[in-house]
Amino acid sequence: MARSACLVVAASVMLHGVSCFVAPGTAPHNPGQSYGSAAETGVAPTPMQEPVTSSFSPLAFGAAIGLLVAVFGARPAMAVDLENGESIFTGNCAACHAGGNNTVVTEKKLKKEALITYGKYDVGAIIKQVTNGNGSMPAFGDKLGPDD
Repeated sequence: MARSACLVVAASVMLHGVSCFVAPGTAPHNPGQSYGSAAETGVAPTPMQEPVTSSFSPLAFGAAIGLLVAVFGARPAMAVDLENGESIFTGNCAACHAGGNNTVVTEKKLKKEALITYGKYDVGAIIKQVTNGNGSMPAFGDKLGPDD
């Protein structure tokens, strides 16, 4: 609910800001030009008048809308999904690695110092270990999906 309210407010502010640049304004008024009829002013209309220009730009409007959608419609990029990771760890790993420890081989903990010592403090090495298994650790490649 709060996210929706923020999006509505942000969209309103964005569109208001964009309207300063792309919204149609009033037609330019020449000081010597009268808007009355020829009978009222006594001046005959000129056969060729300059076209009235507008400040509206469809390209700028489209760019503003595209930026708005890109910024507020996309999911923020996260390095990790902590909730998903926690549930995967609890369901698959916590039996042997509760609290980052190792109940099978006690010196091979999931702590930074131990991972560096055994050459496992690298994302690629961790993915390989979890997918293929090694030593006493079983392979989880068939159990886990690409989002896990």
